[in-house]
Amino acid sequence: MPYVATDPRAQLSTAGTPVGVPRASTYRELAGSSPEERLANGSTTWWTRSQALLIGYSRACAGDELTVEDVQGEYGVLVIDGAAATISHASGAASVTEPAVVIVPSGSSTIRVTADGTIIRVIAAATAPALAAQSINNADYAEPDGNVATFAAWPTAPDGERVRVYPLAEHPLEAGKLGRIFRCSTVMINVLPEDDTPRDPTALSPHHHDDFEQVSLQVHGDYVHHMRVPWTPDSSTWRDDQHQRCEAPAVVVIPPPLVHTSQSVEAMHHWLIDVFAPPRRDFSERPGWVRNESDYPMP
Repeated sequence: MPYVATDPRAQLSTAGTPVGVPRASTYRELAGSSPEERLANGSTTWWTRSQALLIGYSRACAGDELTVEDVQGEYGVLVIDGAAATISHASGAASVTEPAVVIVPSGSSTIRVTADGTIIRVIAAATAPALAAQSINNADYAEPDGNVATFAAWPTAPDGERVRVYPLAEHPLEAGKLGRIFRCSTVMINVLPEDDTPRDPTALSPHHHDDFEQVSLQVHGDYVHHMRVPWTPDSSTWRDDQHQRCEAPAVVVIPPPLVHTSQSVEAMHHWLIDVFAPPRRDFSERPGWVRNESDYPMP
């Protein structure tokens, strides 16, 4: 499936012809949805899942503690929009005072919020079944999506699990690379560029994934998410295209092999962050694309 020549994904070898019939995409606009969790100082958390991922999207308030228990694998945390926190685990603690991607070890951990902002937890659903049960749409996955490959964790860091903080300021955007990509043994986070203008409608990037989902975290701005079910010889599987406009914050689940692309619209601040579980091999094989590749070996 073609990309424009300037899109870094044109370098990938995974753009082929989609095979299979995808499940429907899902869209959760959080402002119009009741949170699953409210804490004493005002923090609210929306828990939403896909087949492979569990997203805890928090409007975090100072003084509250966001906890997870018995996660059987590492997980990722995005600390953004002015948030600050101390993240504690049996292996140690780290203070996060600027926008960052954080990797938290398996087991139980606590995020004590020290300044208001947005904190997003990105967890492989297979590693936290009890927590996944709290998500609003957990029943949708009582029957697994057969198009999604069985989750298998990647190798852990050779120097052991610990809280690892990657400040975004230390990882500026670079020409020829797609966003700022970080991975651990269970998830991958791609922090895409922010912008204040609509996306050029003549330079979109429709593509599909053979056997893994993409979950798009719409942090700021309005987007239209374009979705197309690929045609097969069986016309009964054909579906009308979707052009779903969403207001931020939102969580968008894109199952394989749905053809998709997201288009920021109107003059406003836009920011989209894509997450995957387990890490993507095609991204990981590109030299220098994964900013913390030296910490985590590939399988």
